[in-house]
Amino acid sequence: VCSHRVRSCSSIRFIKSKYVCVFDKSALKFSHQQRLFRTSAVSCGQIVQFKLSDIGEGITEVTVKEWYIKEGDSVSQFDSICEVQSDKASVTITSRYDGVIRKLHYSIDDIAFVGKPLVDIEIDASKGVAPEEDVVETPPMSHEEHTHQEIKGHKTLATPAVRRLAMENNIKLSEVVGTGKDNRILKEDILNYLAKQTGAILPPSPKAEIVPPLRKTETVPAAPKDKARKIPVPVSRPIAFSGKDKTEPVTGFQKAMVKTMSAALKIPHFGYCDEIDLTQLVQLREELKPLAELRGVKLSFMPFFIKAASLGLLQYPILNASLDENCQNVTYKASHNIGVAMDTEQGLIVPNVKNVQVCSVFDIAVELNRLQSLGSAGQLGTSDLTGGTFTLSNIGTIGGTYTKPVILPPEVAIGALGKIQVLPRFNGKGEVFKAQIMNVSWSADHRIIDGATMARFSNLWKSYLENPASMLLDLK
Repeated sequence: VCSHRVRSCSSIRFIKSKYVCVFDKSALKFSHQQRLFRTSAVSCGQIVQFKLSDIGEGITEVTVKEWYIKEGDSVSQFDSICEVQSDKASVTITSRYDGVIRKLHYSIDDIAFVGKPLVDIEIDASKGVAPEEDVVETPPMSHEEHTHQEIKGHKTLATPAVRRLAMENNIKLSEVVGTGKDNRILKEDILNYLAKQTGAILPPSPKAEIVPPLRKTETVPAAPKDKARKIPVPVSRPIAFSGKDKTEPVTGFQKAMVKTMSAALKIPHFGYCDEIDLTQLVQLREELKPLAELRGVKLSFMPFFIKAASLGLLQYPILNASLDENCQNVTYKASHNIGVAMDTEQGLIVPNVKNVQVCSVFDIAVELNRLQSLGSAGQLGTSDLTGGTFTLSNIGTIGGTYTKPVILPPEVAIGALGKIQVLPRFNGKGEVFKAQIMNVSWSADHRIIDGATMARFSNLWKSYLENPASMLLDLK
């Protein structure tokens, strides 16, 4: 048998010969029967099925909320591909390869499963792929080469947003010194590096600058305050009378609530209520609020409530514990990760402030501002929503005085705060005065917490808030 082109079995080089006699027909590749693969890195590629990795926390499926790429787009390592929503948090998926997107396996609001292909990425065959990925070999396809910033050597810690900011400004992350935890590169590090290159002067970070207390002769203009009573306005929504029942699946945070509340039904709840006189705390907050605003932080009452709860937990650690499923062991948590219930468009979420026992009131306010911003945008991460040890729910921001909070397993206690009201009260002399009253409702796991312990903790927490100066004695 004769042919003008023969491909060697042991090499991908092509041999040209006028006449070649070969007896093994399997070694023949005829150009008129099948297109031959070229070895050029530009025209030969492999398609990698990029699978959805394990997000953790036992999550097996997520909802695709947004695609950052489309078919035909070029991506680099660590580029954002899509945003997915689990029943615990919102997660941004980033690329592991440099290549071109060839196929999206899901549409918006589709359910994606862990371990299943998410996108198909065509990569350079000469670079190879990870062994655990499925590789599909395709016919040659001519396309233009795209150059992207690559980070080689040591692993650089940075979020996808920071990497995109660096790429847009042609900055190599390996040349930037990170100031975050574990040398993580922050947005401020990129901006400072860019300022050094361009000579621009950036304003100092509001958290780094410490503003000294104002003298008595100095006055700070108070923020404009609307003294008019806020009247709730009903939300106008189009009323549709379709005449048919509508069925929707339970997904996202609603699905997490179903699981959590079903587990909470197994806990015998013990309730305790009291009222707090916040007159002195209201005055203290009005004095500190302008100072916090100068540092770029909004100071609410919640940082004081959280810090007072942490000081109380130091005296009653049983309230900062967890009970195993068999009710045989109690684990006392060293960290005070106090959760704050938030009402968002996605539903009820409970992010937590980590290590409150070593944080100041200002530190807690900074962290609350961050969590509220991310919560409103639906971008809270798994680390923000897990690991809580104690919870406070400020239902008073919406309305109401008393409520019956439900414990969030594996925690053993939760508090619900009512709205602050101006009410008449009697002082020690029997005189009537105007007081700022807030009601609190506690729920505790009655299997390991008795009523006396809950009452003593509540009294201590109450004393800190009614006499804020007493917190100075125990602050660390």
